[in-house]
Amino acid sequence: MKKTKNLLLGIALAGILIAAAGGTYSWFTSETNAQGDMVNGALEINNGGDIEEPMFSGVKFAPSQLQYGNWLTITNSGDLDAFLKTTYSHTVDKASLESYDVGFMAMKYTTAPDQDVYEQSKIALENLFNGTTNEKSATLSSLSEGVQVKGKVLADGEADSGTIVFGEGEDDSFWKLEEGQYIDIMVGIKLDEHAGNEYQGATYNASLNVKAKQTDNGAQYE
Repeated sequence: MKKTKNLLLGIALAGILIAAAGGTYSWFTSETNAQGDMVNGALEINNGGDIEEPMFSGVKFAPSQLQYGNWLTITNSGDLDAFLKTTYSHTVDKASLESYDVGFMAMKYTTAPDQDVYEQSKIALENLFNGTTNEKSATLSSLSEGVQVKGKVLADGEADSGTIVFGEGEDDSFWKLEEGQYIDIMVGIKLDEHAGNEYQGATYNASLNVKAKQTDNGAQYE
């Protein structure tokens, strides 16, 4: 009887100890975690600043003359591809814009071409003004390997308004600028040979505005 009581007491004490310890059961488990950061891209042309080079440096402009502007550089300084909308605005303080013809020559590249390519581009633009090519607007054969060339002279009447859109990326792949690509653009102005004395001393003002937007569907310039 005494042994039976001691056995029952031992079992009871063991139960009390297990309960007090909160249990000694063990289960197999496993766990994993993940972390990550998402960095937004940058849509940026010319490092967000304006082009310092003036569009024109000419003086003493006269009828029948063709004035070449300076080469202006547009660069995709961000890390996202961009569509460009290139808009040219111009005014004259005397008479009207009807006697001014406007054209441009542009080159797109990753590695800058040699200087003689720029000279050949000016000749190509002059040919467009003089009508020695079949069209006033043409995507020209590349003047240098790795360089895309585009030139245009506005048809009669197109330049009479104060604002001209030279091109948009959605409509013309030339104006799609990938990361690290450049476009050099030069505007040419010709004053009609029949421009009269009312144009003497006139000042022609021009500006070029370039906007960039994402190439994704639905993206807006503003």
